Amino acid sequence: MTPPRHGSGAGQDGPYEPGGFEAAVDHLADPLNDPLPGRHASPWFRAENTPAGEAAADGDGATPVQAPHGPQAAQGPPSEWYDPEGYERDWYGRQEPAQAPPVTVSPVTPAEPLPRHDETVALRKAEPRRIVVADQAVTAVLPVTTIRPQPEPDRDAGPGDADGTDASAPATGGRAERRRAAKGRGRRRGDGQPETGTAAGAGGADATPPKPMSRVEARRAAKAAKDSPAVVVSRVVGELFISLGVLMLLFVTYQLWWTNVRADQIAGKETHKIQDDWAKGKRSPGVFAPGEGFAIIHIPKLDVVTPIAEGISKEKVLDRGMVGHYGEEPLRTAMPSDKQGNFALAGHRNTHGEPFRYVNRLTPGDPIVVETQDAYYTYEMTSVLPQTSPSNVSVIGAVPPQSGFKKPGRYITLTTCTPEFTSTYRLIVWGKMVDERPRSEGKPDALLD
Repeated sequence: MTPPRHGSGAGQDGPYEPGGFEAAVDHLADPLNDPLPGRHASPWFRAENTPAGEAAADGDGATPVQAPHGPQAAQGPPSEWYDPEGYERDWYGRQEPAQAPPVTVSPVTPAEPLPRHDETVALRKAEPRRIVVADQAVTAVLPVTTIRPQPEPDRDAGPGDADGTDASAPATGGRAERRRAAKGRGRRRGDGQPETGTAAGAGGADATPPKPMSRVEARRAAKAAKDSPAVVVSRVVGELFISLGVLMLLFVTYQLWWTNVRADQIAGKETHKIQDDWAKGKRSPGVFAPGEGFAIIHIPKLDVVTPIAEGISKEKVLDRGMVGHYGEEPLRTAMPSDKQGNFALAGHRNTHGEPFRYVNRLTPGDPIVVETQDAYYTYEMTSVLPQTSPSNVSVIGAVPPQSGFKKPGRYITLTTCTPEFTSTYRLIVWGKMVDERPRSEGKPDALLD
């Protein structure tokens, strides 16, 4: 036996001597790896794997073949001595490949490398790896797919960005593109800030800023933005019509509503003034000035109580809500106290208090009472003339031709405009006196009902 060398135990082969590693392995006491008598535990030293020199020295006592030293020893064991499947055979034995159904494996296409970006070279697409899947003694090679993390969707934005792209779609390209895409998705809608680009719509390219206009183009644009003369004229005409409509509406409101309010106030004050004068015992001179009130007319059926003033002046009498007496020449008529004659009155049918608005509703026999300082004069309605010309002054004569009266007497005539809200024609109502009662005797029966 070769004497031991430095670094080796007594009675053992040196680590660089043939059979030294084999002897070291044999001295291991491992119950799981103890070989059968006369057998090596490791598959590295089986008969079919052991070099020729060591096989001769093992068991048969033949002279071992010296292992080569020097440069040849540094080259390692020969290729036929290395058995990569020995471990598997040692534990599982030789097995025949089981018949398995054919497994279709899609070919692995090598992925093209991503384009190099200026800002990062750290991200790479993983190359396909081989994974062995054991299922019923069948092995298959499957490609490994790299899963990219999906960006968190924008909570403020809607299902898509303002440009119609999906905000939840991952941005392509390098870190700069993803950063710009995330910045565009994080902006709220309607904040008035333009987006610098899109993540997927244009491939991450920035939007091209609008080209500034030249001075001539700016002038043309400003001129086109101005309204044409026709538009200006139509606008002015429209505003004039609107203003005119508003003025007409205000005028109608004034005529139909406010004039009645003011006339009722004035007529009421005048009625109280006349009654106060009578109560104080002020005697009337018998001749009254234009616009001066001297009597009160009562029409119970129409609920009319209005003062009677001298004259038919529109401004001084009629527009103030009072009834006017034809007392001026050439249309002078009698007074109620006269023993014979026609007491003719005029009043508005519409607006300004409208005391005679419903005189057309009077029927023969309806009472009309005229109250003066000394007496009550009661008339009964006899006839009506629905329509006549404003110039027909015969209706207020001593014996009106169309009234039905045949001889002089004590009559009353009421004149007003017709149709309503116009002054085209005149409506005439006649009556005759049926009672004269002094104030000391009290009110007549017509006013007591």
